This record gives sequence, structure tokens and C-alpha cells, in this order.
Amino acid sequence: MNLIGKVDFNMSALTTVLIILQLLSAAAIIIVVLVQSGKSAGLSGAIAGGSDTFLSRNKNKSRDAKLARATKWFGVAFMVLTLVIGIIQ
Repeated sequence: MNLIGKVDFNMSALTTVLIILQLLSAAAIIIVVLVQSGKSAGLSGAIAGGSDTFLSRNKNKSRDAKLARATKWFGVAFMVLTLVIGIIQ
């Protein structure tokens, strides 16, 4: 009986840890998406006259590329955590 209770406690602790990780990944997705610049920002800059220099545009694109990659990885982590939590419960 003790062993079963101990396994339940460990499974409950594991589920709690996974849910906390899932919440952190969800918050990270929200933050990363909000930090990204919109897709229409490039078009409005081209029409308005484009005060950006060549170097600042490349810097912005690399930043956006890093944020897009981070969004994908956090999304994958969120989906995997969701599947694992669903399988455990």
C-alpha cells in the first residue's frame, strides 16, 4: 500500500512540474509573439520613404528571425508538454 501511495505522489509531483513548465512555455510564446514586429511594418516603411539604413534593416530581420525560431521552439515544447500531460493523466 505504501508503494502505491508513493507512486501516486511522484506522479502527482511530476504532473505538477509539467503543468508549471507548460504555463511557462505558454507565457514565453505570448511574450515572444508580442515582441515581434508585424508583417506590415516593412510595407509601411517602404511606402513612407524608408528612413532605415541597410545595417538597421538587416539587424531587425535577424532579430525577427531569432524571434520566429524561438516562437517555433516554444510552440513545439508546449505541444509536447500538452501531449505528455494528457498521456500521464
